[in-house]
Amino acid sequence: LFIIIIGNALAASSKYEAVTGFDLNRYLGRWYEIARLPFKYQDGLVNVTATYSLRDDGKVKVVNEGYKGTKEGNRSIAVGKAKFASSPDKGHLRVSFFWIFYADYTIIALDPDYQWAMVGSSNKYLWILAREPRLDKGILDSLISRAYEMGFDTDRLIFTHQEW
Repeated sequence: LFIIIIGNALAASSKYEAVTGFDLNRYLGRWYEIARLPFKYQDGLVNVTATYSLRDDGKVKVVNEGYKGTKEGNRSIAVGKAKFASSPDKGHLRVSFFWIFYADYTIIALDPDYQWAMVGSSNKYLWILAREPRLDKGILDSLISRAYEMGFDTDRLIFTHQEW
């Protein structure tokens, strides 16, 4: 989500692949962050969402937002852009929130109905997203298990407080 990673030293030792059969139009819209690995740009944020929409130039507009501490806290917002890293039917994008610097945004698990997704960027960054502020515990546990098998340090997961 709040990806502001500079450089391209990512994913060299990753144990995951991007989903295939990806449909960007179905992915567009608002996603609620369910869990994430620690990321300094998100410290203390609640009610975290990511909203994706098409831009006039064919890229994807990315709007990440959250609130510091509580839903009444200071709003944090980051607006960026994304483009496909390769084929449009593969869930591998490159995201930029800062000038020309792009980071991998790899969708590594995706519900067939686009109701939840798991996104990785190297083995250091992970986000579990859902279309609703809550995700079924069985699905969440399954995603955490898959993330662990892919090499993510799931003991460090932060479960995002959603106060809707």
